[in-house]
Amino acid sequence: MSQPAESAASYSSQPLLPTISGPDDVKALPLEALPQLAQEIRDEIIQVTSVNGGHVGSNLGVVELCIGLHRVFSTPTDQFVFDVAHQGYVHKLLTGRAGEFFRGLRKTNGASGFLYRSESKHDAFGAGHAGTALSAALGMATARDLRGSAEHVVAVCGDAAFTCGVTLEALNNVVGSTKRLIVVLNDNEWSIAKNVGAIAHYLNRLSTNPTYNKIHHDLERFCTSLPGGHEMHRVYMKWKRETKDFFVESSLFEKFGLRYIGPVDGHDQEKMIKNLEFAKQGDQTVLLHVITKKGKGLDAAIRSPEKFHGASPYDSATGENKKGPAGTPPNYQDVMGKALTKFALADSRIVGITGAMPAGTGLTHLAQGCPRQFFDVGIAEEHAVLFAAGLATKGMRPVCAIYSTFLQRGYDQIIHDVALQNLPVTFCMDRAGLSANDGPTHHGLFDISYLRCIPGVTVMQPKDEDELVDMLHTSLQLDGPGFIRYPRGAGQGTPIKETPATLPVGKAEVVREGTNIMIWALGPMVQDALVIADRLAAEEGLSVGVVNARFAKPIDHTLLHKHATPGSMIVTMEDHVVTGGFGTAVLESLQDCDHKTGLERIGWPDNFVEHGSSVEILRAAHGLSPDDIHQRILHRWRSAKEITI
Repeated sequence: MSQPAESAASYSSQPLLPTISGPDDVKALPLEALPQLAQEIRDEIIQVTSVNGGHVGSNLGVVELCIGLHRVFSTPTDQFVFDVAHQGYVHKLLTGRAGEFFRGLRKTNGASGFLYRSESKHDAFGAGHAGTALSAALGMATARDLRGSAEHVVAVCGDAAFTCGVTLEALNNVVGSTKRLIVVLNDNEWSIAKNVGAIAHYLNRLSTNPTYNKIHHDLERFCTSLPGGHEMHRVYMKWKRETKDFFVESSLFEKFGLRYIGPVDGHDQEKMIKNLEFAKQGDQTVLLHVITKKGKGLDAAIRSPEKFHGASPYDSATGENKKGPAGTPPNYQDVMGKALTKFALADSRIVGITGAMPAGTGLTHLAQGCPRQFFDVGIAEEHAVLFAAGLATKGMRPVCAIYSTFLQRGYDQIIHDVALQNLPVTFCMDRAGLSANDGPTHHGLFDISYLRCIPGVTVMQPKDEDELVDMLHTSLQLDGPGFIRYPRGAGQGTPIKETPATLPVGKAEVVREGTNIMIWALGPMVQDALVIADRLAAEEGLSVGVVNARFAKPIDHTLLHKHATPGSMIVTMEDHVVTGGFGTAVLESLQDCDHKTGLERIGWPDNFVEHGSSVEILRAAHGLSPDDIHQRILHRWRSAKEITI
């Protein structure tokens, strides 16, 4: 249930949010109106996300911060760069996107769940992965300096962003690149799961030490009150640096050259505005450390911050998820997590690694069942891959459970550290295919292409949850790196056998024989292929076979060439971009042996796919509905017959 507004009484009996068409309207409100506006924003976010799902906790936590930003600065002239941008809902509501557009959040033709430059002039930089804000903002501030303009650039970074290597690389370059940048560190102690590691402990010490800032501020006030005070203050700061914090310990950020301010209560609107004004007036690089409560305004989100990071539709009164149809099969991620736990209990060499997403990857099962064999490294995918490589050199069998789209961040480590050394690391790539509501930053549509070119790797995709367990079992026996891709959401409802099978690497499975057309399908497309085969047989009298390809690398060349007979046709179907994907591997194999068999490759087109209400709607929008695929195959078959005749 949402919590009541903290003000003693509402500023107005009339709603304020509908009157906000842009930042100027926020500035026009009196200070005493802002608590009411904050409460209305929280109510709107809870109402919309309870229906559509979305990132609940992070947005409820930054309401006063975002109001303060728009109160003090002026977008789009001034520019905000939000890390990840899944906390951008408040920013959207304050920049003219309230009403029906926001109520269509994460739906077709509605607001995106992230920030995109194409959606609004107020969105200075788009992002869907953590850790990007500081580097991007530093680039923008440096460009401003080179152009000689005067706008402000504000990077809004979550505390978990500082576990990302790229953020620390940017921090190291701030003072060498610009003299004026504002960094807001939004510290709620959570990324998706509870933050882990030394940085999290350090920030906790800063935020819980009430004497730290008092000593700094009292000394600064004393120095500036003396005759020649500003010079005294300069001497004090220089002396403090050179004596290596003998008198008062500097923050980590001051060691990098940023002026540290904080910690500040991120829900005290007046303090937020005053501190942002101070940062705005300073001609220096500033880091404002803001303490917020993830999920503020929704009791359930405060109690279960990981669940309400990215929530499915829920009951706004109780916080309980709205139940799907009875008998819905388990999600692929949970099938993988339970299987991995079973294997780990039987083999102490098996360990699981996640990058701050134990629930999203199914590794909570491992964390509960084999805690010593579970590692959450925070939002640090590059480290996760390299950490796994190190484990593998000592005889361990590491399993990295990382979303397909996030594994892109560890690509260099995959090649340089895992594949080049042929280390037996297994990668479980959830969200392969579309993550419909999240949009292009989260669609896992490129992994076959970026993995297929790497020597010595095995890339596979199961047709159902039972085969997923077989593939995990098989990968854990490989001598080199194995990659298993599988989609978001529920499986097919296929029972999982007690003892998994070891699959012959690179061997496909013939599900149905055919003489006219053979459909080589990968993963969940096998079920679609069977339906299309039945329809082509019933309506056109064609003999259509279906192959469960299983492996995108190595593919089953022997079986493929057997099917490449004169007068027949091969169709490939994959939930992946067609460029460089599984269909391209089939094309290359056929060309290498100079086969003249007709080939139709079905996959996602060569462009970034937008967000939408469902996978089915997005497929229809891109020519991949069952009817579209049926017509494409039929058209290609008829065209080939005409040429033959």
